Amino acid sequence: MSLVVDEHRQYLADAVRVEAFRRAVDRVVKPGAVVVDLGAGTGILGLLACRAGARRVYSIEAGGMIELAREIARANGFEDRIVFVKGLSTQVDLPEKADVLIADQIGRFGFEAGLLECFADARQRFLRAGGSLIPRQVQLCVAPVERPDLADQVEFWGNRPADFDFQPARELAVNTGYPVALRRRELLAPAVRAADVDLATVSPGPLRLAASFEAARSGTLHGVGGWFVAQLAPGVTLTNSPLAARRINRRNVFFPVDRPVAVAEGDPIHVTLHIRPEELVVTWKVEVWKTDAGGAGARRPTKRAEFRHSTLRGMLIAQEDLRRTEPGLVPRLAPRGEARRTVLELCDGRRPLAQIEREVQRRHPALFANAGEAAEFVAEVVTRYAT
Repeated sequence: MSLVVDEHRQYLADAVRVEAFRRAVDRVVKPGAVVVDLGAGTGILGLLACRAGARRVYSIEAGGMIELAREIARANGFEDRIVFVKGLSTQVDLPEKADVLIADQIGRFGFEAGLLECFADARQRFLRAGGSLIPRQVQLCVAPVERPDLADQVEFWGNRPADFDFQPARELAVNTGYPVALRRRELLAPAVRAADVDLATVSPGPLRLAASFEAARSGTLHGVGGWFVAQLAPGVTLTNSPLAARRINRRNVFFPVDRPVAVAEGDPIHVTLHIRPEELVVTWKVEVWKTDAGGAGARRPTKRAEFRHSTLRGMLIAQEDLRRTEPGLVPRLAPRGEARRTVLELCDGRRPLAQIEREVQRRHPALFANAGEAAEFVAEVVTRYAT
């Protein structure tokens, strides 16, 4: 079985998630409505919309899952109401405006799966005036976290694995956001709702989150945890919060700090995050203060530690790739680039695919030893760029 299919099995097996979307769809989708489902996957949200009475569902899916979704729609008798559109939602057009726009591209921290960019585009191009969104709002929540096992993952690189110096990898590790299932007891302070993102008005661009805490207990700060609470419909929420009685089966995110810091009850902790959703870049600053007893019983805070990290510093980028981005570079196509240009030039609306494959092999014999290799290469280009 494809691991992609098994990933969607996990989504469907998450009863809390499915039930939340079912309730939201039942409250928002009216009989006769037109619905757009972004990133349809198995098409479950479209199926729920049909069951709620939707007249038409446009299920947009860029991957091969679209074929399985077609079969599932047919198996459930909804093939006459669901129109499947292959492609990215930002690159396709629809023949009519929708009453409801729906998606589950929320990610672990509310933005990673492209929800903000896709909704901003689809809201403008697909949704009629006064139309509804599912979800309508996403809250981003953060809290200071005590997780020594996650700190150990970072420190692994400084402990000479196999008796070699891997210290350069530590800089990448400490600037990485890690997927993890947090638990209530691992939070050092009550969580803060650091941002409310209104999907009816949000436009693509950076987000800034700021939160201040007082440690609720003594412990060791290892990093910052993040999760989301999505408002799907009036009275219906979806969350992966470690504080929720019914959380969906989706992990949170953990942003480490460079070194563990001991905190005592009442110590202030300040967190600032800058997020660039389109680039999936998160920068976080963490300040840890100590509240000391001053004269005459006064308490004055002093800064104990300050950390600055960014996933930009955690990216693996080869020097060769960096050189190719220099403004002074005069680029030229590599042999496979020349072959790709050949395919695109031959897709002129007159030549059949078999002829294009033969011509590509004839012009680039050093790249394609046989017709099968040429056909595979042409298919990769045509499925991506041709209609």
